[in-house]
Amino acid sequence: MSLNIRVIAPDKIVWNAKAEEVILPTSTGQLGILSGHAALLTALDSGVMRVRIKNNWNSIVLFGGFAEVENDEIIILVNGAEEASAINLEKANKDLMESSSLLNAAKTNKEKIEATQKLRKAKARVQAASTLANQNQSIY
Repeated sequence: MSLNIRVIAPDKIVWNAKAEEVILPTSTGQLGILSGHAALLTALDSGVMRVRIKNNWNSIVLFGGFAEVENDEIIILVNGAEEASAINLEKANKDLMESSSLLNAAKTNKEKIEATQKLRKAKARVQAASTLANQNQSIY
């Protein structure tokens, strides 16, 4: 059996496919889901969602949202998402450095919260792009 996974952002459907396994970045840690999983609703943090189709893993960066699991269907509503293949690793690393500097320079609580959110997004983008780059290197 397989899972039907849909990732929906405000402006588009990011992912709509069947898979054997998914690992979600929830607000309480990573959550693995296989077919037959109990019904569940969970909050998602900014992070990398991993999807296994046959023996291949795909990474998608999620920028917060919610996931509902029911009857082997996973509906994921997110504020934004990016597939790892669409991320430029060099630019992602640059954004990570800039986000880290912004957090260090933040003075007010609002600045600290905004900088922390940017840093989480940047870390997730680097993680997804790095994983993809390592997979591609091992192929050749």
